[in-house]
Amino acid sequence: MTAPRGPRAAAGAEGPRAAVREASGPRAVSRRASGPRARRPGLALIAAALLAGCATGTTEADPGAPDAPSASTGSVATPGPSRAPEGRTPDGTLLVADFGSDTVTFVDPGRDGSGEGGEPIASVKVGTAPYGLVVGEDGRAWVATAEGVAVVDTEQRTRLALIPYATESGPVTTGEYRGGGMGIALAPDGKHVYVGVNVPGEDGAVEVIDTATREVTGTAPVGMRPFDVDVSPDGSEVYATDHDSFDVTAVDADTLKTRRMEVAPYGTEGGLGSWLKPHYAVVRPADGKLLLPFEGERLAVLDPRTGKVTIERMTANTHQHGATLTPDGTLLVVGTGPIGSDDEDPSLTVRAPDGTERIVPLEGPHEDVAVSADGSTAYVTGGFTRDGYWNGITVVDLDEKSAPVRLTAGNRPLGIAVL
Repeated sequence: MTAPRGPRAAAGAEGPRAAVREASGPRAVSRRASGPRARRPGLALIAAALLAGCATGTTEADPGAPDAPSASTGSVATPGPSRAPEGRTPDGTLLVADFGSDTVTFVDPGRDGSGEGGEPIASVKVGTAPYGLVVGEDGRAWVATAEGVAVVDTEQRTRLALIPYATESGPVTTGEYRGGGMGIALAPDGKHVYVGVNVPGEDGAVEVIDTATREVTGTAPVGMRPFDVDVSPDGSEVYATDHDSFDVTAVDADTLKTRRMEVAPYGTEGGLGSWLKPHYAVVRPADGKLLLPFEGERLAVLDPRTGKVTIERMTANTHQHGATLTPDGTLLVVGTGPIGSDDEDPSLTVRAPDGTERIVPLEGPHEDVAVSADGSTAYVTGGFTRDGYWNGITVVDLDEKSAPVRLTAGNRPLGIAVL
């Protein structure tokens, strides 16, 4: 376990962290008080031309379609037809969103889910630069891509539809700052999907999709770059973690009224150039509070009823992104690696409900994490939203009976779910 350092200086004031901007080159940072813009017909026509056939509707995909070439070093594991079993996709199969291509990949996690002997079994085309995904009890996956939310039948491994956004988010592009869907969540009753839509340089939106009709039925303005979206245990509120505006937006699920709550344990100095922003959150079922990890040093605990934030100490001392909870309430947090000379390497924090932590070293940067149904195994994607990603998943035995296993799979995989 890494020895903790003292309190970090305010954002933008710490050497290497201040010298490196998260934005790729100069960007306009003006924010419209009126929230996201409605999609204009002209832009929709341009986007349709760019998509070249990725229109909404039933689309069968080739289960053995290879991924696009990756920008990273290392190979891309592509499923062969012999590894695509017919019939129902087995329980425990992993599904990852391939941010480096336009696919999701189904991955056999190996013997007893350990990663040993595992490999990809099928890929399905979904849309440009898929980011987050969520899977319902009916076996349908909802995938946030640059141009819409793809609906995937995980049993038959086909894309059923692509639902375009109501929010104008600019031309369909790839890369870390692309517009379109980012975080995505499903209502507890399965009737609605909530997706955070990034509008580059401006406030974003949470769009509501009716899962029966596959249509956008409402839009709520949120902050800048909604990295993650979560839902309260009772389904009454939706939470967008607004990366570039240092806050969380609570959206009333019935009225779509919103309220913004600042979550900035290091302050907001540095604006878009700051590294010290919220990324991912999890909702604690016991009390409905949101847990937001920062830099392996501080866990911000947000009470959405009051907007009050309390800070708990963390120990990994590394830049942190993805997070999830195991069935027993253990918090898993992905450490992506150092952003300053005094930071530690990539890791997975395993934080017990009493606050004690165990730090599992990881090889190379990672982005998001999912956990097996029995809570014994964590699956950590190697995609990472910044440079230095790798094309695979690290399988971590949370019972510490075996060392982590690296499983080559996908093309810059970000979002992940266990089927």
